[in-house]
Amino acid sequence: MDLRPPALYPLTCNAAPAEHFSGGLLSPVSQRPRAAAPRRPDPNHQHWGMLLFESLSAGVMTIFAGFVLVTIIVGVYVIIIWPLTFWDLANLGLEKYHSWINPLLWSVFAAGSLAGFLCFGGAAFKTRQKARMPGSTRSTR
Repeated sequence: MDLRPPALYPLTCNAAPAEHFSGGLLSPVSQRPRAAAPRRPDPNHQHWGMLLFESLSAGVMTIFAGFVLVTIIVGVYVIIIWPLTFWDLANLGLEKYHSWINPLLWSVFAAGSLAGFLCFGGAAFKTRQKARMPGSTRSTR
């Protein structure tokens, strides 16, 4: 007697022979031990790529905040100081600070990225437990 189901799609039917299923009360598939239930992912764990992206984005936002701050300062200068004094900053001598601009921008970016890493990574919000003394916790009188 053939216990195989009828082949509706004969080109894709991979039914096993009938002898394989006639083994006893339990089939070989159900006699195997069950796999352990999958662990739920830790909601506090963050993928390193996402943490890197968030940290570098914080560095870019720091550069942008600095740009906004400089734009506000220039805007105040143009709106208030320039019309009143006609001081064009020509004799201020800012050319000597030209070599500091690139390292300053990279330092601000690195500081913003580090602050973003500490905030987004959770290190800024973790509390450290005080080390316990090896003696007893109760006082005896």
